[in-house]
Amino acid sequence: MIQFLVAFDYWLWSGCLIFLLVGLGILLTLRLKAMPLRYFGYAMKLAFSRQSSSGEGDISQFQSLMTALAATIGIGSIAGVATAVMAGGMGAIFWMWIIALFGMATKYAEALLAVKYRALEADGQMSGGPMHYMAKGLGWKKAASLFALACILSSFAGGNLTQANSAAMAMKEWIGVPPVATGIVLALITAAVLFRGIRAIGKVCAYFIPFMALFYVAGGLAVLFLRIDQLLPTLLSILRCAWTGQAAVGGFMGASIFAALQMGAARGVCSNEAGLGSAPIASAAAKTEHPGTQALISMTGVFLSTFVCTITAFVIGSTGVMGQLSHDGTLLNGAALVMQAFSSTLPGGGSIVAIGLLLFGYSTIFGWAYYGEKSVEYLVGRRAIPLFRILFCIVVFLGAIASMNLVWPLVDIMNGLMALPNLIALFALSGVVADESRSYFSMLEGRRVPTV
Repeated sequence: MIQFLVAFDYWLWSGCLIFLLVGLGILLTLRLKAMPLRYFGYAMKLAFSRQSSSGEGDISQFQSLMTALAATIGIGSIAGVATAVMAGGMGAIFWMWIIALFGMATKYAEALLAVKYRALEADGQMSGGPMHYMAKGLGWKKAASLFALACILSSFAGGNLTQANSAAMAMKEWIGVPPVATGIVLALITAAVLFRGIRAIGKVCAYFIPFMALFYVAGGLAVLFLRIDQLLPTLLSILRCAWTGQAAVGGFMGASIFAALQMGAARGVCSNEAGLGSAPIASAAAKTEHPGTQALISMTGVFLSTFVCTITAFVIGSTGVMGQLSHDGTLLNGAALVMQAFSSTLPGGGSIVAIGLLLFGYSTIFGWAYYGEKSVEYLVGRRAIPLFRILFCIVVFLGAIASMNLVWPLVDIMNGLMALPNLIALFALSGVVADESRSYFSMLEGRRVPTV
């Protein structure tokens, strides 16, 4: 089963998805005349100013961004980066940067369309995302249903199994807590928040995300300061291996250029979620008066998540832990590799990673639970949401005791099945994005909002 999943994962991401991701990002950047990038500074100001809005929505713009970041700055920013480097070499990070650069325009477009085509449900809550702009903007109801189904499956895989699995492994490595115990606690905490709805999720994420991101980044910067002499060699290694591949290092078997490209693209999407179609579901719930405003705010999530990924990659590269073996003779990978990188330089560094994984996994589960819940609502209605929440909490426990070799291929496959219909829809709606943005950016120019 694992061999089949790995083969299918490679086929999916080595084919059209890479070209669709990069091609769409370039197309949108050109059609929008790089306006989202030129207004990046203004977007960051909007994201963290906690501005009140009289527009319709369920949660504030800041809470919407934090909910989206809860799903993006997660295990993928730590364990996901480690697996990308081990499979594709340090060159995978370069391609992750490229995906992020053009992915900002893609993320902008997703959020704009999500707000434009969102709907007010009978219970007074907003619903939006790719399934809505596919159905309303293009009349692609079957594609919308396919996306919603893939999103549900992905919420169980990437948004649940990987988070619980990595958190459980970190707790076991850190203080010897059995994965079963971690799984039970995570499942109970998830249930306590999940059954209170999006407003509770938004509030939890608004408090958790800034704290946990700063906590992890501060630890990573401390390691890099102590290894400052290795920063330039690490950067040069990333740039060189992106175009030449990477030779074997210790137990690491080496990687080709295409392996770096594939892993950089797959893990890049897993981390920043540009083109995946998940983040616009959170964007649709934001209180905003104009789709363009929320689109700019959502776009900053790509930069923030990629920054955290870059910290992880430089810590791994500068500490020279690639190819090292664990105490049981297996090649270090995933969360264990990052913990070794931190602890090899910084006293108590492993604890920083363990706590970060626990907090990242905790918050990411909430973000993806909301994505899956809205997809269930689109497919079969609100009556199925309680059942989804129960199953989701059960899978949290199962993820804590699952095999990581099975988990990561499932994540990439589910993400790919989400991204494929979403990317095609974004190509088809790129004209709508350009028209809507033209009037919005004209308004900003009239208000003399400074550009980068």
